[in-house]
Amino acid sequence: MITAYTLFSGSGGNCIYVKHGKTEILIDAGKSALSVEKSLASVGTSMENISAIFVTHEHSDHISALEIISKKYSVPIHITSPSLDFISRSSKYIQKNAVEHCVKYEQNAGSLHLSSFVIPHDSVQNVGYRITSDDGDTLGIATDMGHVTDEIKESLFGCRNVIVESNHDKDMLIFGKYPDFLKSRILSENGHLSNEDCSSLVCTLADKGTINFTLAHLSRENNTPEAAFFTSRNALDKCGFKNVYLGVASPCCAVIATAPAAYDKVI
Repeated sequence: MITAYTLFSGSGGNCIYVKHGKTEILIDAGKSALSVEKSLASVGTSMENISAIFVTHEHSDHISALEIISKKYSVPIHITSPSLDFISRSSKYIQKNAVEHCVKYEQNAGSLHLSSFVIPHDSVQNVGYRITSDDGDTLGIATDMGHVTDEIKESLFGCRNVIVESNHDKDMLIFGKYPDFLKSRILSENGHLSNEDCSSLVCTLADKGTINFTLAHLSRENNTPEAAFFTSRNALDKCGFKNVYLGVASPCCAVIATAPAAYDKVI
């Protein structure tokens, strides 16, 4: 079975660790290389064991550790052409490890198979990933999305585990201190997903077989872990999915993001 941790999650930095058997990979590498190394140590591993890094998009909170990691380690960095082109303008070391892909691509990494799908966001390109192990376990990752498309839903259908964005509480954002242009950006079709929209998506995915959700990329200013959790928890309970597990990623420490193999027998 796949084991995954959100090492840290939010506007301060994003990094997800995924392990299956002897295969260990990262999805994104935000914050700093030192932060990534410390977080990996907290879950009992290190950068020396990472066989590949997969990038969702080029925003700094998802790639800020890549330059130093690329300088220190020869780890393949799988990235779409638009994001690589943007990063290459200011990067010195990432290119030497970069493996360039078209936007929608498939790639094997040891015992894991990854398929990308398009996510609407105000980046030059953003993708999510569906990860399948050679024993059939599945993990979906979808964050930094302004709205939920049919492609996103269909790409996540049937994933046993899903890490999904629950960025903001709409009232906290609208009545908060952010300037109007930033509020408009976050609320736009290419911004970030609200708690309410996330709760609708998790119910749709639970109906298609997902048994474990981790809510990620929470805003520090316009959300709380409690608000995100209870919005999706109440929606799941109302839809009859009381036995579906729900967790919340942390901005600063590792959180398990996959259910144990036995958990699917609860449903």
